[in-house]
Amino acid sequence: MSNERRHKRRRMHPAVKFLFSVAAVSLLLYLAGFAFRYCLGLFLVGDDYILQIPGKGSPIVEVTPEKETEAVGDPDSVIQTGRVTILAAGDIMPHLPVIRSGKTNDGHDFTGIFAHVKSYISDADYAVVNLETTFSGTDGGREYKGHPDFNAPDAMATSAHSAGFDMMLTGNNRCYDYGTSGMLRTLKTIRSAGLDTLGTRAAVEEADYLVKDLNGVKVGMVSYTFADIEADRNTPIIDGRQTDSKAAGLINVFDYDKLDMFYAEMEYHVSTMKAAGADAIVMYIHWGDQFNTDPTNSQKAMAQRLCDLGVDVIVGSHPHAVQPIELLTSTDGTHQTLCAYSLGNFLSNQRDDNIGVALSEDGLMLRFTLAQYSDGSVCVESAELIPTWVLIRGSDNNKTYHILPLDASSDSWKDAFELSSTQLGDAKKSLDRTNAVVDSGLKTVQSLLAQQAAERNGISGGFTGGVG
Repeated sequence: MSNERRHKRRRMHPAVKFLFSVAAVSLLLYLAGFAFRYCLGLFLVGDDYILQIPGKGSPIVEVTPEKETEAVGDPDSVIQTGRVTILAAGDIMPHLPVIRSGKTNDGHDFTGIFAHVKSYISDADYAVVNLETTFSGTDGGREYKGHPDFNAPDAMATSAHSAGFDMMLTGNNRCYDYGTSGMLRTLKTIRSAGLDTLGTRAAVEEADYLVKDLNGVKVGMVSYTFADIEADRNTPIIDGRQTDSKAAGLINVFDYDKLDMFYAEMEYHVSTMKAAGADAIVMYIHWGDQFNTDPTNSQKAMAQRLCDLGVDVIVGSHPHAVQPIELLTSTDGTHQTLCAYSLGNFLSNQRDDNIGVALSEDGLMLRFTLAQYSDGSVCVESAELIPTWVLIRGSDNNKTYHILPLDASSDSWKDAFELSSTQLGDAKKSLDRTNAVVDSGLKTVQSLLAQQAAERNGISGGFTGGVG
C-alpha cells in the first residue's frame, strides 16, 4: 500500500474530531464532580441538602431554610437562666448543758447534734444560721457559759461548718457579752472555721454587707440587731452593755425609737449592694418580743418599709419562738418581699420543764429559691418551712442533744430517731404548735409563688440553665 493511501486512512474529518474532544472533556468533568460530591458526602435533593457520612445510609443532620429560622427563636423571649436555693435556720444558743454535752477527752465536739439535719443544710446552695453566743475563749480566766454571758467552745463553729453551714450571723444582742475583744475573737474563730460572718465586722474598712455570687445569681445580704442608740450611733448599748470606742461602727444596729435612721441606712445599703452587682437583697434581722408567736406592730411596720425599699427576703430571729411567714407587697405595688418573722430556736436548752415555755423547743428551717431570668430580673420562686425540734436525752450533766427535722410523716419518727413513746408525743406536740403558727401563711405564700412562677415560666418556656 502506498504512503499516500496510508496517510488518507489515518486522517479524520475536523468536525468529527471536535465532537470526540467535547465528549471526552464532558466525561472527565462528570467523573471529577461525582468524585468530589462522594468524598464530601453532599447529595443535593431539591432546594434542601442532607449531610451524610460516606458509607452510612442515614443522615446525622438535616437542615432546611425553614428549620434555620426556627432555631434562631424569638429574640424577645425571656427565659430562666439560673436559680439558687438558700437555707436559713433559727438560733444556735448553747446554754451550759449544751456545752457540757459536747465535752470530749481533748476538747469539744458537737457534730452529733446536727446529724439528722445535715442533709437539709448541705443540700442547699448556701446555708445560714444565727449564732446567739460568742467564741470569746478561755484566756484571762474566762469560762464557757450560757445565760447571761454566753461563751461557747470554738468547736461549735467547726461543727456547724461540718454540718454544711456557710455563714453565721453575729449581729444580735449576744454579740457584746464579752466586749470588743470577745466580739473580735468570735469573728476570727468563725472565719477560721471556713464560714462567712454578717452583722458585725472586725474593722471599719470591711464592708458591713456581703454580695455573694451563688450559681451566677449575685445575692446581697445584710444583718441588723436591735440596740439602744443614745448620743452616738457608732457606740450603741447592746443588751445593757455600752460599747466602747474600739467597737465604733463595727455593729449594724437599729433603735426602735430612731427608725428613720435605720431606714436611711437600709436605703443606702440596698443601693450600695445593687451597685456592687446584687441581683437580690436578703435581710437578716434580730427583732421582736421573746416567747411571742405574733409579730409586733413594729416588726410588721418595719417589714413593710423594707419591702418598699426593695428587700426581697426578710429572715427574723430573737423571739425564741416561731412566727408566721407572709408575702408582702410594696405600697406602690411594684415589689414583693418574702418575710419569715422568726425561725425560733434551732438549738438551745430552753424547755417547757425548765422555763415553762413549751414553744421555746420549736424551730424552723426556711428554704427559699431565687430564680433569675434573661432580662436580668430575679424573684423568689418558692419557699418551704421545715419544722425542727430539739430532742434531749439524759439529765443533769449527762444530756445529749439532737436537732430533729419534723417534715416527714410522724409514723417514721419513732424508728428513725429512736424515740420513746413520751419523746414521740413531745415531738408531735412541737409540730402541732409550729403548724398552728405558720401553716396558714405558708399555704398562702406557696400558692401565690406557684401561681406567679407558672405565669412566668409559661411565658419564658421554663428553666434552661444548669444550676439548681
